[in-house]
Amino acid sequence: MNRTTFLRRIRECFRSHPMVGILGPRQCGKTTLARDFIRTLGNKRLHYFDLEDPEHLNRLSDPKLALSPLEGLIVIDEVQRMPELFPLLRVLIDRKPRKQRYLILGSTSRDLLRQTSESLAGRIVYLELPPFTVLEADNVRRLWLRGGFPPAYLAKSDADSMTWRKAYVSAFLERDLPSLGIDFSANTMRRFWMMLAHWNGQVFNASEFARSLDVTSPTIKRYLDILAGTFMIRMLKPWHANIHKRQVKSPKVYFQDMGIMHALLNVPDHASLEGHPTIGSSWEGFALEQVIRLYRADAEECFFWGTHTNAKLDLLITRGNENIAFEFKYSSTPRITRSMHSALRELDLDRITIVCPGDTTYPLAENVRVTNLRQLAKEKLC
Repeated sequence: MNRTTFLRRIRECFRSHPMVGILGPRQCGKTTLARDFIRTLGNKRLHYFDLEDPEHLNRLSDPKLALSPLEGLIVIDEVQRMPELFPLLRVLIDRKPRKQRYLILGSTSRDLLRQTSESLAGRIVYLELPPFTVLEADNVRRLWLRGGFPPAYLAKSDADSMTWRKAYVSAFLERDLPSLGIDFSANTMRRFWMMLAHWNGQVFNASEFARSLDVTSPTIKRYLDILAGTFMIRMLKPWHANIHKRQVKSPKVYFQDMGIMHALLNVPDHASLEGHPTIGSSWEGFALEQVIRLYRADAEECFFWGTHTNAKLDLLITRGNENIAFEFKYSSTPRITRSMHSALRELDLDRITIVCPGDTTYPLAENVRVTNLRQLAKEKLC
């Protein structure tokens, strides 16, 4: 699949910055995207380093000697494996006249950003590359079940997709996290991850997980940070409105890819998903993530809202003075609820959009609309 939107965004970023960082989970297509971008450059000078390749690592054993004489575009894949590169990249980027541009690819968010926050400030712009979304995938049902990782979505069968996803989970725990120098118990992390699959879309309570796994709450919070920092889990912050009601103050947790969640739950196909008790939370998490991607919303713009009297709103995207509100319902006949009336009134919303499976779009009331992901994608492309 040609991810033309991201190719365009890379070109736009290079107009204002000498370095572009593409961040995203392993196997989401970062390397393929970088190679596609390289092909658009024709015969212009470029240099490629994959830090998982021993030969390339050897070439960078003296990074200043290897990189200083190069000109043109320099691509460094899995850059988080050599954080000591970042101060040198700042020096090379600042040379006059500037003869280098860098495209760096990383599989972690928190660690990579921490390493570059000072040394490359003002020199780099980041793009987060997710697995396939409804903008790129032609089958929403398959995308929901299998997730958007290219090998999982494009597999010949649901069974082949499940095999790949289960292997991905094992490799992530046994190879990827240890390669980042993260100290953790693989068995405890797997159990925690599986528990989160049953907790998807709920307010996070570290003490409950700590009791179940017989570890401390700080350990649970650290494990959650690890999964969030490697793009497995989204922590959705609560929105605090200026109202005289007790409001929820803890974050909600969502899987960023439903295919991984379904693998942890051992849900192999749509027939199994339809009968699974988590189908409602699965749809909510899937649709929420797709909407965030369609609106290109940063984490700092995304919230949920809830009160202790059970009024709630699944997703609130805030941009300046604009508040864009969504509810996600696994239903063909959603209804306006007291909770929606409360959200409209307390948050002073112009409209709530209810996102359901299927293909229908219609007004449910003057300020409530029912629609689907395909329609939202069309609207964002216009």
